[in-house]
Amino acid sequence: MSLHDVAARAMHAFDPEDAHRLTIRALAAGLGPCAGADDPILAVEVAGLKLPNCVGLAPGFDKNAEVFRAMLRAGFGFVECGTVTPLPQAGNPRPRLFRLSQDRAVINRMGFNNEGLERFAARLAWRGPGVVGANIGANKDAQDRIADYVTCLRRLWGLASYFTVNISSPNTPGLRALQTKAALEDLLGRVAEARDSLPPEGLVPIFLKVAPDLEDGEVEAIVETVVGAGLSGIIVSNTTITRPGLSSPLAAETGGLSGPPLFELSTHMLGRFALAAAGRVALIGAGGIASGADAYAKIRAGASAVQFYSAMVYEGPGLVTRVKRDLAARLRADGFASVAQAVGAR
Repeated sequence: MSLHDVAARAMHAFDPEDAHRLTIRALAAGLGPCAGADDPILAVEVAGLKLPNCVGLAPGFDKNAEVFRAMLRAGFGFVECGTVTPLPQAGNPRPRLFRLSQDRAVINRMGFNNEGLERFAARLAWRGPGVVGANIGANKDAQDRIADYVTCLRRLWGLASYFTVNISSPNTPGLRALQTKAALEDLLGRVAEARDSLPPEGLVPIFLKVAPDLEDGEVEAIVETVVGAGLSGIIVSNTTITRPGLSSPLAAETGGLSGPPLFELSTHMLGRFALAAAGRVALIGAGGIASGADAYAKIRAGASAVQFYSAMVYEGPGLVTRVKRDLAARLRADGFASVAQAVGAR
């Protein structure tokens, strides 16, 4: 275990949100780990993005685009910042972030707290090398939430490597209603219209991030809407509002659950999207990853790349190196020469 991992565990003496802020400050000061070269077997191309490895940092960690360089140095193949909204907002009242230590899970009801689009854009303007995505959302009190997504897309165009349209957070009232067919067609239609009106910037993929709590028929409708709008892919999935098999006394807290208890649900949902998509759009797997075995299961379920965040609360930043090492070993043990060969290989 590295000193960085020990420090991460020592942060459990602090309130979860305070610990996170201290971590961000330490990383911004250059105190993060520095990973070695990536194993070539982990390199992959996803929706035109050439990734040095397929393991990405999920949004929520670097909400305000403050430490994406540090997390790329730590070994992530790509980093997704946000969620960012046009106007700064405080989010929901504290406490709003909870460690479920017995379940190695996290519940959050942050509510898209962030410093707003202008500060986010100013930091991304100095992005440098590496794949850095922008997860975009809507302000809680916006009169036209779809307009907020368009505003973020226009402002960050040319600054982010890719975009993720986040309609799946359970912590902004009414947001998940945008996953219904008519609302989603309107949203993605206006996003696509905005994209097509912007100056060409090479290939800038746009992904849709979905919830794991979808009903029968919704998966297929979402896939067809994404394909029809010409988006590049789908990220499966965000946090869940269900509470599968938890033992922590904090399990009843309101908010989205992440960590290992989400893994089975999100991976099952990923498989459903892979079946419905049939290779027409790229899939990124998220939700509950805490090991190389978890990442490998997502890939074999249909994901071309994966993301995690919550597991670092318990395992520290060195987890990304361990996940990559184990994933590479599993690929080779099963006779695969690349990540791409293993995608969907059930």
